[in-house]
Amino acid sequence: MIFNKFFNAKANTNQPPPKQTKAKTILPYVLCDLKSRAKNGIMLQTDNGREALWDAYQEALDLAMYLRQAILEKYER
Repeated sequence: MIFNKFFNAKANTNQPPPKQTKAKTILPYVLCDLKSRAKNGIMLQTDNGREALWDAYQEALDLAMYLRQAILEKYER
């Protein structure tokens, strides 16, 4: 397989369930980010002339690239 040289077994490793802490809760930050996402004062709407599945798929591909970049930079230098 062409990707054998890049294979990282950690991508298939299960992690323990999250534990309750007194650290920051993420949801309020995400809600704030979502509220600030209106572009040109327009919130995302249906029937806007775009293909939502393709937009989401392309965003997911970008996310995977950014996540892998961060993993490489943080753990695999």
